[in-house]
Amino acid sequence: MAVDRSPEGQRRLGRVISIAIILCAAITGLLALHQVTANPRTDDAEVFANYIGIAPLVNGPIIHLYVSDNQLVKPGDPLFDIDDRPYAYALAHAKSDQQALKGEINDQRRIIAGKVSGVDVARAGALSAEASLERAAASVEQAKADVANAKAAVERADAEQAYASNNLRRIEPLLAKQFVTVDQVDLARTLVVSRSQASHQARSQLALAEAGLAAADAQYRQGQATVVESHQQVQQATHNVTTLEPLIGALPGKQAAIDTAQYNFDNCRITAPFSARVTNLTISQGAYATAGQHIFTLIDTRVWWAVANFRETQLKHIRPGMRADVYVLSRPDVHFNGVVDSVGFGVTPDVDLIGTLSQPGLPDVQRTLNWVHLASRFPVRVRIEAQPSELFRLGESAVVVIRGDSSLLSRK
Repeated sequence: MAVDRSPEGQRRLGRVISIAIILCAAITGLLALHQVTANPRTDDAEVFANYIGIAPLVNGPIIHLYVSDNQLVKPGDPLFDIDDRPYAYALAHAKSDQQALKGEINDQRRIIAGKVSGVDVARAGALSAEASLERAAASVEQAKADVANAKAAVERADAEQAYASNNLRRIEPLLAKQFVTVDQVDLARTLVVSRSQASHQARSQLALAEAGLAAADAQYRQGQATVVESHQQVQQATHNVTTLEPLIGALPGKQAAIDTAQYNFDNCRITAPFSARVTNLTISQGAYATAGQHIFTLIDTRVWWAVANFRETQLKHIRPGMRADVYVLSRPDVHFNGVVDSVGFGVTPDVDLIGTLSQPGLPDVQRTLNWVHLASRFPVRVRIEAQPSELFRLGESAVVVIRGDSSLLSRK
């Protein structure tokens, strides 16, 4: 095929080549734009892991330090020991206080049992006094009956004496006229004397019965006083009976003191809570540890992330569950698979744009003129799907590429 080497042909060939170059550049640009849009990429990323500061919960000198800086530890591995002697003494003292309180409760139980027995004895005494009072009342009634009988006997004896005296006065004048015999008169006189003696004896019996009534009445009043006294003794014995409520109420406090002492004693040995890397260890054995003050840091090596900062214009193409490629700059030839865990929803506002919030709700906006407005970047957390590796270091630079064309994965 002949090539047109005329000037006009050369111009046409130049135009074709220029158009072809422009088309290739446009197609290449469109492909690159599609690639960047479909698979967002950033080298503004860092390797990240959770970390905690190790701080003791008790005070004391460190007597054993089992780890060194940057050492890898496993769950349960000892980290350091604090002198536990003061806490062992406190635990023993707390247990001793609890045992002493229990002993006091047992002693108090026996004392209360004795006082309860005293109440029972006082009640038995009260019952006995009441029974004695009832017997005294019966004795009073019997004495009253004896007095009544004695009075009746006195009246009967007086009547018989009066009859005998009247009979003697009636028959004595008849002796002179011999209407009665001397024997009859002597018999009447003898009867008067016997009746008089019987009357005196009846009065003595009456006096004795009245004395018995007075004694029975006095015994009854004494029985009443004894009953009142016995009831008061029952009340006094009842009031003297104490309860165990104050001592039993103190038991939870003693147990709490033991639990606290045991807690402090157990926290004298600090162990690793998970697989981690020791870092920022700047103390030695013998240092005094203060409760709540960090001694060193543990980096959780179980899960690693790459926190990638993407421009806000790229966030619409990134969703949780997307696959990602992660490369660390210390070994850029090693590829790690990842999955998007979350997309950030907040960053610190730009002071040049909104100013500082000097008053609540009133931003201090400065009057500035910016020709170029930079897009904000939001952190995207990408979980690295790999076993813990020596390549991962907290804060290490990384490159993250989001594979937007992959299907969404459910979050673990």
